[in-house]
Amino acid sequence: MVDIDLTARAAVVGGSQPLRGILETPDTPGPWPGVVMIHEAFGLDDVMRRQAQRLAAAGFLTLAVDLYSAGGARRCLVPTMTSMLRGQGRAFTDIEVARNWLVESADCTGKIGVIGFCMGGGFALISAEDFDVASVNYGQLPRKLDAAVADSCPLVGSFGGKDVTLRGAALKLGTALNRAGVEHDIKEYPTAGHAFLNDAEAGPKVLRPLERILGMGPDPVAAEDAWRRIDSFFGRHLR
Repeated sequence: MVDIDLTARAAVVGGSQPLRGILETPDTPGPWPGVVMIHEAFGLDDVMRRQAQRLAAAGFLTLAVDLYSAGGARRCLVPTMTSMLRGQGRAFTDIEVARNWLVESADCTGKIGVIGFCMGGGFALISAEDFDVASVNYGQLPRKLDAAVADSCPLVGSFGGKDVTLRGAALKLGTALNRAGVEHDIKEYPTAGHAFLNDAEAGPKVLRPLERILGMGPDPVAAEDAWRRIDSFFGRHLR
């Protein structure tokens, strides 16, 4: 893992000050296709860092951008979530800064994907038109869904059937992508809830009993299949 300082780049285009990320590099000889990873609402914590490591192990040069760089979750959660819901704002600038860093890296082939979890899944969906492939994992759907996916890149999406916050989202997204003629692989896992791709419980410990009641958290069986689909889909479109 290498810490990446994106502050100077972000300053030129109105991004966060400061702006940081972490870079995970595959063990195989490069250059490699790149992936911008966008964290869930709890931030770029240890669970998210392991997701970045997993992507690198699959052969992708992975830059996990920290959308809370300018003040942590307490200061940045609400404005970042608001930006995602509105489909515009500084967080999208930060994502573009991360994408451009990968494009200009000698270690990257120039093919770039985006993957997001929870809040990050919403960002990945709206940003998909700027990438070669996208992975949306239990992300919030925008109100103007058809417009958002009209120019989308190929997209793989995973949702939990027990996720009470996103009931029907998989069907709605798949239907919209069909109308737009976008290649996609959308799947809902009946046994899984929100954040099922995580390998451990995340967020403040005080909230974890509530998360369990809501059915949030790891589902290893569903996660294994979802990662298989993500790896395959990204492999087809980035290599």
